[in-house]
Amino acid sequence: MGELVAQSIASGITVGCIYGLIGIGFCVIYNASGIVNFAQGAFVMLGGMIACVALNTYHVPLPLAGLLAIVLVAGFGIVLERVVVRPLWNRQSAMFVMILATLAAQIVIERLTLIVAGDQPRTLPMFTDAPPLRLAGLAISYQFLWIVGCSALAIVLLTWFFAATKTGKAMRACSINSEAAALQGIPVSRMLALAFGLSAGLGALAGVLITPTQYTAFNVGVPYAISGFIAAIVGGFGRPLGALAGGILLGVAQALAIVFLGSAFKNVTALSILLLFLFFRPTGLLGSAK
Repeated sequence: MGELVAQSIASGITVGCIYGLIGIGFCVIYNASGIVNFAQGAFVMLGGMIACVALNTYHVPLPLAGLLAIVLVAGFGIVLERVVVRPLWNRQSAMFVMILATLAAQIVIERLTLIVAGDQPRTLPMFTDAPPLRLAGLAISYQFLWIVGCSALAIVLLTWFFAATKTGKAMRACSINSEAAALQGIPVSRMLALAFGLSAGLGALAGVLITPTQYTAFNVGVPYAISGFIAAIVGGFGRPLGALAGGILLGVAQALAIVFLGSAFKNVTALSILLLFLFFRPTGLLGSAK
């Protein structure tokens, strides 16, 4: 039983890192604009889907297929900001309206993906084709190391970006007060587009990393978006490191719930954790971003 629990925890960390990357995507856009982008799950789905199509249909090597997917989805994120969010932003629409617009975009992207790519599940091969590592009775796949390593690298780079670069500080300033930021000469519209591109790229990275272990399909975006959103809230909305910590907590809790309570309690566990944090610690694990 002990080995089963330990193996489940390792699996939970793997999925939790993916939740964390998705949650970080939420944080990036929120830090730049105050918008909660519910199309984030679509970026995850597109990342895995484009990589699968590039690899299996056009025979692009796996590393290039993954990189191509991240770049294309990042560009798509910028297009989404220009076409959907920017007109509402320029009209000074209520934040609630812009959030609903991103949710509608999520649904449209799903339908278009179904029409173009079909409804068949797709998957990618493991990045490292080798037997799992054996550590103290645990089977640790190399994909686990890829996911954890890329998640840690993303956190380091984003923390440095927001804390040490002019662009990162400008994005934070836009979130605090966009009008004051514009008066200081910060190109608010450019920061918003950059935030959507960066967030989309992170979502695509999550999709590329998880697809070798779980299938991707046109309808996987919403569950990922919900889990990433919960991870962002649990970690303290707006803090990338908190989102990763929240994602790992959520992933491990779900894995243990499956072992002890059954798979039917996976989503119940996630929502219970969300409610507990909203009731008893609404600022999240690392506190508020502002």
